[in-house]
Amino acid sequence: MEATKTATNKTQQRLISLDAFRGLTIAGMIIVNTPGSWSNVYPPLLHASWHGVTPTDLVFPFFVFIMGVSITLAFTKQLEVNKPKSEIIKKLVIRSLKIFALGIFLALFPKFDFMNLRIPGVLQRIAICYFACGLLFLHTDWKTQAKIGGITLLLYWAAMMLIPVPGVGIGVLEPGKNLAAYIDSLLVPGRLYQGNWDPEGLLSTFPAIVTGITGMLAGHLIISNMDQNKKIVWLFTFGFLSFILGGIWDWFFPINKNLWSSSYVLYSSGLAGLTLACSIWFVDVLGYKKWTKIGLIFGANAITAYVLSGILYTIFNLFSLRSVFYNGLVDFGMDPKMASLLWALFYAFMCFIPVWILYRKKIYIKL
Repeated sequence: MEATKTATNKTQQRLISLDAFRGLTIAGMIIVNTPGSWSNVYPPLLHASWHGVTPTDLVFPFFVFIMGVSITLAFTKQLEVNKPKSEIIKKLVIRSLKIFALGIFLALFPKFDFMNLRIPGVLQRIAICYFACGLLFLHTDWKTQAKIGGITLLLYWAAMMLIPVPGVGIGVLEPGKNLAAYIDSLLVPGRLYQGNWDPEGLLSTFPAIVTGITGMLAGHLIISNMDQNKKIVWLFTFGFLSFILGGIWDWFFPINKNLWSSSYVLYSSGLAGLTLACSIWFVDVLGYKKWTKIGLIFGANAITAYVLSGILYTIFNLFSLRSVFYNGLVDFGMDPKMASLLWALFYAFMCFIPVWILYRKKIYIKL
């Protein structure tokens, strides 16, 4: 990684809403990943047990969606200054490998037990989606990207529902008993998160890439020559339609984060588009920017904040800081779920401090 100092320019000013959205998503990811006790968590801060969706299930796809938007904005700017595609691709490959390697590092830290290494993971999936979406952007137009995304979702649906799975049957979507789990057990090396399947497994990565494509399409709309208010209206409209289509598809192919089902892609991307449209309206058009500060600070070093949260989580557990904090509040008479939430908020604050220092010094760590 390299640390760079960057001056605020016109393009960055235009992207305050997106940077804030990215940062708040990372903050949300840290909070839902680090409760004081997994036995005492408010339902909205837990993943759906299988089919269905909670606010927590939206955090990961929101980040992938934002990544897709950023690809369109950043790569378009590079192409406009005649930067060679070969150079862009080289950096795309290097950055993807670095993000993937960081995911492997977090999986190994602190014991570095290679015998029980889990290769799939959040950062690993982000790296793959970033690489695939980057290549698509550089070699296709937005219409082709939309077609590829739509066809991928249809093929994934057809594969999951129509291809027979040995010992399971056709159209079964139970935990560990579906096509995605079967492929994971055959092809994914190392340890799987759930024994015989993984929520960041191989087959479900394809629809996850489509989540990035939906963000790229939103980015194409944002950089168009259309009037700003019309952009917001269309972004809101497409987001609402995607949300509705995802809900309808749920009747036939349930919304499921673990499977990253096609309905889940449309549903979560629709909500991400609606959120981005509202953010652009309130922040960039109406000028309500004060509330964005926390998001901007987290967003300026988003991957750094996430990696830091994984490292600190292990260190804090080694010194039993989480249990001391949580048990102390419960022993004092606080509701266990509230004590669990307060730890998560405190932990997010601890992760906030170093990225705030970097932000104050205008240091942005780029992979």
